[in-house]
Amino acid sequence: MRVDLSTVSYVASQPWPFPASLMLGFMARAEEHDGRTVISVDGEELSEAAWFSREELSEGMANGSVLPPSGISIARRLVEIWYGGPLPEAARW
Repeated sequence: MRVDLSTVSYVASQPWPFPASLMLGFMARAEEHDGRTVISVDGEELSEAAWFSREELSEGMANGSVLPPSGISIARRLVEIWYGGPLPEAARW
């Protein structure tokens, strides 16, 4: 996956379930090219990626098309920092 970034800042770290590994969490600003922000997915590490507005994230979680990260993960913390607070309840299957 490739996203060109600027203004990168460290947020937190947590143990990762592989021996002697650590997950690092950063916030960054995605750079625009020709007026749009591009995500390039390699199809191996990640199969898909998308940008969401706060409203689109809320709607996707409400209708079950977007699943939030686990409540104890760095990913959840990063999304909630960007979102501006706790995420709304996700749809239950």
